[in-house]
Amino acid sequence: MAKKKGETIVTVYPAWCKGCGICVNFCPGKVLEFDEHGKAYVARMEECIGCGFCELHCPDFAISVVAKDKKDNKNNSEHKDEGKN
Repeated sequence: MAKKKGETIVTVYPAWCKGCGICVNFCPGKVLEFDEHGKAYVARMEECIGCGFCELHCPDFAISVVAKDKKDNKNNSEHKDEGKN
């Protein structure tokens, strides 16, 4: 997992989030906040250090933290496969 700011993509799945606050309260980069419905959302992705605390401790599996290069590689391989018959 990335350990520098700006090297990760954080995704929160609001339909799965129950708003427990674990991620919001314990994120060292203060990346996550609550929206008007009491659900977590990514407010400052550029501050994420990729520690993975939010993803590991979310009781609802509502958060994904992925290194940008892994996400880019996945997207590139998907596009390569599209051209094959």
